[in-house]
Amino acid sequence: MNINTSTDTVLGLNGQSTREKIFKILNLSVPILMGIFIFFNPFPHTTAIKEICFYGSVTIVIILICFKKIDFCFKSPLTLPFALFVIWVFIGLFFALDKEGSIHDFRAHLLNYLVFYYILINSFNSRKRLVGLSWVIIISATIFSIGEIYYFYFMLGNSFSTKLLPGLNEIAVNQIGFITVTAIIFSLHYIITTGRLYVKTISFVCLFPLCILSVLTQTRSTALALFLSVIILCSKNKKLLGACLAIILVVVTMTPVGNRFIHINPITDLRLDINCTTLEIIKDFPIIGIGFGMETYGNRKCINLNEYNKKVPVKYRQKSIHIFPHSILFSIAVRTGLVGFALFLYILFMSFKTCWNCIRHGKNDFIRRWGLCVASVLVAVIVIGIFEAWSRHVQEVVIYTAFAMMTIVWKLDNTSVEDSTGTD
Repeated sequence: MNINTSTDTVLGLNGQSTREKIFKILNLSVPILMGIFIFFNPFPHTTAIKEICFYGSVTIVIILICFKKIDFCFKSPLTLPFALFVIWVFIGLFFALDKEGSIHDFRAHLLNYLVFYYILINSFNSRKRLVGLSWVIIISATIFSIGEIYYFYFMLGNSFSTKLLPGLNEIAVNQIGFITVTAIIFSLHYIITTGRLYVKTISFVCLFPLCILSVLTQTRSTALALFLSVIILCSKNKKLLGACLAIILVVVTMTPVGNRFIHINPITDLRLDINCTTLEIIKDFPIIGIGFGMETYGNRKCINLNEYNKKVPVKYRQKSIHIFPHSILFSIAVRTGLVGFALFLYILFMSFKTCWNCIRHGKNDFIRRWGLCVASVLVAVIVIGIFEAWSRHVQEVVIYTAFAMMTIVWKLDNTSVEDSTGTD
């Protein structure tokens, strides 16, 4: 058989002109490139691959839009909240303490991820592709977990009682939960919803390294996020909920994580010292903020953190100054002011409202179950984000992917024709 004929048959290109074949291949390449981008999200030294995939996808989408070969839609529950937030951040650029850094981060940490979000909701717009996207996340996080465990505990010879330190990853150990907890939720989702034994088996197998790495980080925010997200995900299955919570509690109490909850310092462990310093800065820049640039906060030319720390009551002063706010909420508030903070809360409100509508009023079990699953992911990401520094692309990929998956579920629920391409 001719190789070209065989390839055309696989892609469903028989009987089409060369021009049509090219555009169909380009359409198929967008979700593939986006999937590769998300897959490599937690892995170090893959920046070139991720940039090729992202900007390659953007270029292809622009070409398809110009030739009217893609139905690119901006309809989403988050379009208005996103637009208002972007407008406000743009206005803030004119008043930013570090204009150059704020302009850079406006593009790199906001506009780029909005483009990422809209490409996702347009290219993963079916049940089959939504399911495929979740498996990309599960497999990526599982391989990452196995690699991290092997590197730190086997190659470096550390004992399992030793708290994990950054090894293969490029993110702080406290932020690994963004990756692992998200994948754990998707794995549990399939264990709960699917009737296929091989899917349950694969999900169980993936759970082990994901849960082990989560425990080895000895991170309280990760444990809390997992606890709350499991309550939401398993809320309709009381027996499974009881079993999952019992396992979590047993693991927490029998590992060093439990000691970190028992011997907690409410000031440092709840980030009250860092947040009090941040609050003092917010008081001086309450409306517009210091600027969207993530490094403005720690830039001595812009902000004298030592002076602001001195304004804090002695009990809450930082002993060692942190150059980033350790909370997504405080990070948004200090960078965009209270107006930007309110608009960010509007984004979160619309996200959870959309999930709630899908859970309560979804037209089928697929929609209702996925609404519950994505709501669990959003809760986990926000809970971890409340206690950890928000300064890396890794976290942003996770939260914008969660926003996109929520929107895809919403779009599937609002399509006039039932989508039958794929199942749980």
